[in-house]
Amino acid sequence: MKKLVLAGLCCAGVLALLPQTGNAHGGQYRGPGDVVPPNPGGGRGGGPGGPATPGPGGPATPGPGGPAAPGPAGPATGGPAGPAGGKGPTTGGRGIQLEDDLNLWQFWWEFNKDPFIRLRDAIHSSTAVSGSDEFYLGATRKVDAQDTMSPSEEDRLNVILPALKKAIDSTDDRDITSSCMVAMAKVGRNHSEFRLHDVFAERLKRGDQEIRETAALSFGIAALPEVENIDLLAGLALDNEVGRKAGSGGEVNDRTRSFACYGLGLVAHANADVTLKRKAFDALRQVVDDDKKSSRNTKVAAITAIGLLNASPTGPTATPVTGTETPAAPGSEDGRALVAEALKCLEAYYNRELGSGEQVLQSHAPTSIAKLLGRDYPDSKVVTDYKKMFSNDLADKGKVKRSSNDIPRSCVLALGQLCSPIDDEKSADFEFGKQLLETWKSNKDLQTKYFAMLALGQIGGKWCRSQLLKEFDKAGKAIERPWVAMAMGVYSFKKYEADQAAGRTIELEEEFGRTLRAGLADVKDPSAVSGLAVGLGLIRYEAAADDLRDLLVKNRGKDDLAGYLCIGLALMGDKRAMVDIRDIAEKALRRPELLQQAAVALGKLGDKGVADELQKLLGDGDATLATLSAVASALGFIGDRRTIEPLKRMLQDERLTPLSRAFAAVALGGVGDKEKLPWNSKIGVNMNYRASVETLTDKTAGILDIL
Repeated sequence: MKKLVLAGLCCAGVLALLPQTGNAHGGQYRGPGDVVPPNPGGGRGGGPGGPATPGPGGPATPGPGGPAAPGPAGPATGGPAGPAGGKGPTTGGRGIQLEDDLNLWQFWWEFNKDPFIRLRDAIHSSTAVSGSDEFYLGATRKVDAQDTMSPSEEDRLNVILPALKKAIDSTDDRDITSSCMVAMAKVGRNHSEFRLHDVFAERLKRGDQEIRETAALSFGIAALPEVENIDLLAGLALDNEVGRKAGSGGEVNDRTRSFACYGLGLVAHANADVTLKRKAFDALRQVVDDDKKSSRNTKVAAITAIGLLNASPTGPTATPVTGTETPAAPGSEDGRALVAEALKCLEAYYNRELGSGEQVLQSHAPTSIAKLLGRDYPDSKVVTDYKKMFSNDLADKGKVKRSSNDIPRSCVLALGQLCSPIDDEKSADFEFGKQLLETWKSNKDLQTKYFAMLALGQIGGKWCRSQLLKEFDKAGKAIERPWVAMAMGVYSFKKYEADQAAGRTIELEEEFGRTLRAGLADVKDPSAVSGLAVGLGLIRYEAAADDLRDLLVKNRGKDDLAGYLCIGLALMGDKRAMVDIRDIAEKALRRPELLQQAAVALGKLGDKGVADELQKLLGDGDATLATLSAVASALGFIGDRRTIEPLKRMLQDERLTPLSRAFAAVALGGVGDKEKLPWNSKIGVNMNYRASVETLTDKTAGILDIL
């Protein structure tokens, strides 16, 4: 049977990458599958790190009831997808081909791009998009391409939900069932005639492993603040009597337990109720502390989920929920106590003396701790102590001797999230900034080195800015310069957002823009050109738009490069590029990864017609699986309410193949999504994706492989 991974915005690439491998859980691939270690391990002395033998298929050890090998087709309910074989990575997808160097900038971008693209903000906004021509004419001017595109609550409750419920009740097909569950969870509302709890709970008892684990995850995606949902997820995660009764009656396997852990984190993330967060944490802590029953998959899932407990996301990592209040960090005494216990739990596991294999699992603790703390944690001493801990481990001077490259990689990522802007040598975090700069210059592990450069851009401040400019000139053109360009882009994006939020005069980073524009003429490697193009887009340096458009026309036959040029132009708000991008999209039916990139770019630029054209392609009987997957995911990501009725008709049309109907469910779920960003972006952003396990990402059925 087909392994359904409903190709979200990235699924097309992975399908093209693995043409004989199906997708699972109605999703898409976010990043490199070959970062999944076949066995935990990877020391510091063996080069850049990463496993020696990737596994292109599904998880190596699926739980009971799962298929031995995925089938050939099926939309992915899973996460982001990568590009086609032989092509570069795509922003529509989330990965790149197996032959590429894991140290390339594209991997980071594909896991972290959602908060920067914010496609729904552009599509659904009734006011001018910042960075556009209209923005500079006045914030109250309407943008013609962006009216009435956002679905209403009536659309979600009384059109999309009933259509999905009717479809899921009418079939046992795995693809349709998995797709509909995830789609209903994205809507995240109970209907007057049925509850999501009952829909998911019924399918937890099915014999099909994919359906069971998708049901468990769907409770988390829906994130409804119902105590019975938390109790059920906790029971599954702990494999106790409650969990076994909720399932088939026997032992809860590792995959279902892992998905339940992620579900607990997602529910806790979306709700401000400290009592609910406490229930989730109590279960997750037991998984982290249990060495007899917890697998590496459940450990990573629990550690990652704990990092979501104190979520009060703001700025470029925000994932606001439409129609509900953005959850606030626990500010009560009970809330502060909970966060302190969560930090203590993660720190205790992180500081245990374990072998290099389990250090891969431990490496998820620094990034989870950083998410718990953020830059605004009220106890500055606690934050400083953790920064010192990660700094010492990065310098190999910590209390525990480490051998895995993934520990310093994660420490660098954590420092990038925790340090405050550095203006000069008197700044509080100057020593950490200096260490990161030295790491960039001399660390032998390339991934640690590149993450360090990115961290400097995330930290910001005048000193970091000057270092980025200096290092760009010194950097190797093919591999290193794109990483500096990403750091410049992140720095500029964060500064722009902060100025806008504070009502300050917005000053673009002109010097960064001039530097990258000059660099375009100095690099030939397509990957490097792509990185500089995205960096220029993040900087919003419209003076380079003519250059990018010229490159797009000249390189329209190179899918990977053309796709990133489209994204760069869209990020800088160059509406003059719409004609060229439309032309590319119209001719990209058999080039799904480029089609996705172009569709995302047009949506970002406010092209109201892009959803209409995509919907027509979804009904094309000659479209390939990869194209269907790309179109469905792009439709869902854009979220144009005018596509609801056509998609509903497709979902209900039994003359169509189950696969086509499943893709329609994927798109419907995307249109009705309660969140502005993909639900799993809160997990993938600022994560050490090199330290992966199967249920996190394996290119088909991990948590980040689900749209």
